[in-house]
Amino acid sequence: MKNKQFIHIALIGALSLSLGSCSEEFLNVPNDGQQTEGNYYKNESEAFSGLVSVYDVLRKNTGSFDNIVTFMNAGSDDHFAGGGSETDGAGIQSFSNYSLSKFTIHRSYWSDHYQGIFRANILLQKLPDVPMSEQKKNLFTAEAKTLRAVYYFNLVRMFGHIPLILEPVDTASMYEILQVPKEEVYAQMEKDIEESIEFLPMTATAEYPGRLTQGAARAILGKIYLYNGKKAEAASQLALVNGTPGGTSQYGYKLLDDFAALWKTDNKFNTESILECSHTNLSNTGWGNWGSGTDEGNTTSLMVGPRGYTKIGANAPDLPTGWSFNNWTENFINAIQGDPRYKATVLDMNALKDAGEADYTPGYKDTGYFLNKFIPTNADVTDGAGDAVLNYRQDSYIIRLADTYLLEAEALGGTGARAQALLDAVRLRAGVLPVPVSLAAIKKERRIELAGEGHRFFDLVRWGDAATVLASKGFVAGKNEVMPIPYQEEQGTKIEQNPQY
Repeated sequence: MKNKQFIHIALIGALSLSLGSCSEEFLNVPNDGQQTEGNYYKNESEAFSGLVSVYDVLRKNTGSFDNIVTFMNAGSDDHFAGGGSETDGAGIQSFSNYSLSKFTIHRSYWSDHYQGIFRANILLQKLPDVPMSEQKKNLFTAEAKTLRAVYYFNLVRMFGHIPLILEPVDTASMYEILQVPKEEVYAQMEKDIEESIEFLPMTATAEYPGRLTQGAARAILGKIYLYNGKKAEAASQLALVNGTPGGTSQYGYKLLDDFAALWKTDNKFNTESILECSHTNLSNTGWGNWGSGTDEGNTTSLMVGPRGYTKIGANAPDLPTGWSFNNWTENFINAIQGDPRYKATVLDMNALKDAGEADYTPGYKDTGYFLNKFIPTNADVTDGAGDAVLNYRQDSYIIRLADTYLLEAEALGGTGARAQALLDAVRLRAGVLPVPVSLAAIKKERRIELAGEGHRFFDLVRWGDAATVLASKGFVAGKNEVMPIPYQEEQGTKIEQNPQY
């Protein structure tokens, strides 16, 4: 029988510490049944905890080994999987060389997102009966629906043909769930956000800076429209998010003056951040709970640093050692060479080693070039409880303003004065000269500006370029645009595997 864990977790209420982190502790059903989904959600405080449990799955972006960023990077033309050896992480290695199968893909890419969806569905079912103001009910409902759309967006891009579940599922019916056409999923995502925008605040509060706003919802909706081929609708929504290119939008968004400042550990929830996954070094995460959903550190930070790093000279950065995943390909290095964003994007261990400033232990498919955006310094290493390497606190961007600028320019067809202004603003901030706007120019800019942030594979698939660009890695057209559904999800269910897997 299929493991019911992801359904059972979704049926639980939640207790939280705060919304300052996207991964918090959850209420487990005790053996004596004292606290269950049936007797939870009695007041606004419990409803708020339930809402936090829905936000929690945002941690998937850069939390735990099976995070989205390092996995999606590995399947792009810009990175190798890297790591310690060809067997270091079967899923990430097999995605990097396109031998991914239903047995090697990590189940959590499916189950964690459905966990978030089921938590949202429970909260949406319970909210009408919770004694709290209608204003708060509307707000919580809008947040839950928008987050549900975020999780469906990840699922439909990764797996294509998926179940659309809008109500809590019990163990009697879970085995009968069918998949639906992608069009139905896109329609529901659009409906959820369209119904929610007016109930969300214009800006987040200082107390809970990570909560959804109207601007974030519109940015998510704009991306969904674009992936669904609705370019005019996408451009309209993204224009509301972006405002005047280079200026401050109605939601307070503005490109940072310094590209490198985006990657400063303490620069959380800055003016360029639209949807952010928050991490903390205060969760005391250890190897026993790493990957359980209660760990709150940024694992990408650990994964992408060079193995066996040793600082020798005064000019070398003061870094802890890492695991050498997501090393850059020579092809990408050639593409970014000479760009002012190079230093913030690439840690060039070749240059440091040649200069006698630092040394490291080469990992699998080593190129000597590492993803610098997420590499922590020794100053970022926690001295608190837990295992230090599992408690890095740098946040990660799920959506940031430069992303939405370039998405809007793409939705506009890569032509016209506004598309030119959007492209110019991103390049001006980076310190590079303007180029005539075109779809080709926008594609090149997205590759450099958003390098290593997990977007490249999805971009290539959306543009129809994946089969050509990724051919040398083993990409097969008509198959690898989506991933295999994990083997466990087929067992005892009516889930149908994706073609050629």
